[in-house]
Amino acid sequence: MLDGRGAVLRWTEAAADLTGFTAEEICGRPVRDLVAGLPDEPRGATKAPAAGRVRLWHRYGGTIDVTFRITRVSGSADFLVLAALAHPLADHEHGAALLRALSAQNRMTVALHDTDLATVQTNATPGTPDGRPVPPGARFRDVLCAEDAENLEAVLRGVLETGAPVVRSSLQVSWRHDPARRVALWLSAFRLEDVRGRPTGVAALYIDRSDQLRARRHLDLAREVAERMGGSLDVVGTVQELADVLVPAFGDLAAVDLAKSVFHGDEPPRRLGGGDPHLRTAALAPATAVWPAGIRPGNHVPPLSDHALLRSSQQGRTVVYGRDDLVALLGGPRTAEDLLPHDGRTVMVAPLYARGLTLGNIVVWRTSRSEPFTEDEADLMRQIASRGALAIDNARRYTREHRAAVALQQSLLPPATTDTPAAETAGIYLPAGGGADISGDWYDAIALPSLRLALVAGDVVGHGIPASVTMGRLRAAIQTLADLELEPDELLTRIADLVQRLAAEARSGDQDIVGATCLYAVYDPITGRCAMASAGHPPPVLVRPDGTTEAVPISPGPPLSLSGMPYETTTIDLPPGSVLALYTDGLIGPGADDTDDGLGRLIHALAASCRPNRALDETGRALLADLVDGAPPDDAALLLARTRAVPAEDTAHWEIPADPAAVSEARAWATRQLTSWGLEDLVFTTELIVSELVTNALRYGRPPTELRLIRHDVLVCEVTDSSSTQPRLRRAHTTDEGGRGLFLVARLGTRWGCRHGQNRKTIWSEQLIDHPDPPPA
Repeated sequence: MLDGRGAVLRWTEAAADLTGFTAEEICGRPVRDLVAGLPDEPRGATKAPAAGRVRLWHRYGGTIDVTFRITRVSGSADFLVLAALAHPLADHEHGAALLRALSAQNRMTVALHDTDLATVQTNATPGTPDGRPVPPGARFRDVLCAEDAENLEAVLRGVLETGAPVVRSSLQVSWRHDPARRVALWLSAFRLEDVRGRPTGVAALYIDRSDQLRARRHLDLAREVAERMGGSLDVVGTVQELADVLVPAFGDLAAVDLAKSVFHGDEPPRRLGGGDPHLRTAALAPATAVWPAGIRPGNHVPPLSDHALLRSSQQGRTVVYGRDDLVALLGGPRTAEDLLPHDGRTVMVAPLYARGLTLGNIVVWRTSRSEPFTEDEADLMRQIASRGALAIDNARRYTREHRAAVALQQSLLPPATTDTPAAETAGIYLPAGGGADISGDWYDAIALPSLRLALVAGDVVGHGIPASVTMGRLRAAIQTLADLELEPDELLTRIADLVQRLAAEARSGDQDIVGATCLYAVYDPITGRCAMASAGHPPPVLVRPDGTTEAVPISPGPPLSLSGMPYETTTIDLPPGSVLALYTDGLIGPGADDTDDGLGRLIHALAASCRPNRALDETGRALLADLVDGAPPDDAALLLARTRAVPAEDTAHWEIPADPAAVSEARAWATRQLTSWGLEDLVFTTELIVSELVTNALRYGRPPTELRLIRHDVLVCEVTDSSSTQPRLRRAHTTDEGGRGLFLVARLGTRWGCRHGQNRKTIWSEQLIDHPDPPPA
């Protein structure tokens, strides 16, 4: 205490502790004697300030820095001086500033608790409706749920008793007034002590990490969507994956609706506003949830009323609907009852928008147990919907291309079954991947003149539409060459040349994927013989009428991509009722190590499945079921042919003498044979045909010469000689004396042709036989 002149009137024990001077030594002396650094002359002194910082002399030498404040005593001329060491005071002020700054943070709660863990001071406002902070004296059980309060008190009591701090301990708590809401926190706690080290309480720092966890969950969800989307090229499978990812990570219920056309690979319609959205429910998650009666997989989404939020969604924006908005959008409570989940509180609708097309919508519900959607979650849903839409659009486009490839493949394949005088056949084609992939495997059964039948099996290199196109070109070429009645080895040689030209026409880098293997066989039901040649194709399997089964020993030539190498024709006898199986390597395993084992399995399966009284198509399905998995890695094609024989009484053969007079004898012989067959209506035209063909053979050919007649649903007239001269159809002029023979043959028959064999050629003509209608019953 100072008087008006600055002399010390009172001196406390705290002042003595601070300076080392006792009251007896200081009282009565001017206070300026204690201040270091003042000017020596009185006129240099100035009026003492009301507050500041000075250096005081210490009794034992040196100085001390103090901060002071001077206050006039009311009703007196005396002054009260308060002083404290400058450094501890600054630390106190900084600590107070730090505490105020921490208390002002929204996501950070500071709480001081006494030794009973009652709240002394805190900035906590635990989401109360009125926003009031926690009052002093409050306990944890007044704010938190009982279990959370008990756990938190146990942690802080341990800090209080042991003095060991808790740093960044993770916990989740629920407010007493809102138990459904869980808050994730980081807890750091330290024990408070007095100057003697005795515990006075606990300081706790709570950092809300809900945003951090939410951001991490959003990142994990986006990553999971990226990993799982696109793994399937099936539209429905892709949208189901999307729905499963969203529940329960993002919402309680999820549905994905797609435009009806998207299911088939087509583009969705473009529309804006209310009305029929042309949507159908494609996926639900969880599938076990109790969904309303109107929400089922495959159900049509009903017409919607025009609404501002609906237009926003149709324009590509993610929107959040309240329950009332949805009721209005659906046209009223009665319709909404069948389409809204019972406990649904809010719903987020995100359009699946890709490449300028709105493919459908993602609909995610949150029930009353969950918090409403936030703007951050709407942004996340836009990202998820964008990625999901691209995956769905890829699946849609694949569906369209696959459908086109399947349609092309099916259009290029022959009928599954045929029934000809030579054999009945049944073909089966199984695409790779259980229908997910299309390759160039094919089979064919081609009816040839003289009741013969060509059997073909082939396998084109590659997959997809290019392979199907190559297959179609090869099949058309083989059919054309088959009509020329070439020998199997010569036909394959010409096809190999064609493949080489196709490879030369291919784009740069694609030449190596243009190639094929092929097996070509021709069966003659009159002789019962079958000639075949292979271009790198596996051998056919023969099941004889007695049940014995074996692979036909053929000498395969190179694949069709390698021209310039010869092919070899193998001829075998086929008794009537034999079954010849042609196939591609997808049926026995495409690997070189698997071929022998696969061929053995095929032989065993044919021996067990191929029975005379069993339909060939049924046998083929049974073979595929036994030998091929549900999703084979390669295509599999199978052609089964059960041979027949033309009865001996339906053929007639006559050797023609090398004499021009034999022409009239040939006509007479043909007339007698037709009469015995009851074909008198064909006698006149047959005499003309026989006359022209025999005349040409005797005039231009070389002996021996033969005439053969074959009766079935057509009458075949064949003349064979040893000349290789190719007959040519031409139009004779008015003054020409010859050149009209083949023209007459072509006009009198339904078709004619010429085939060449070893050192011989055969000219043939066919006429339809009109079978009389059966008499009425």
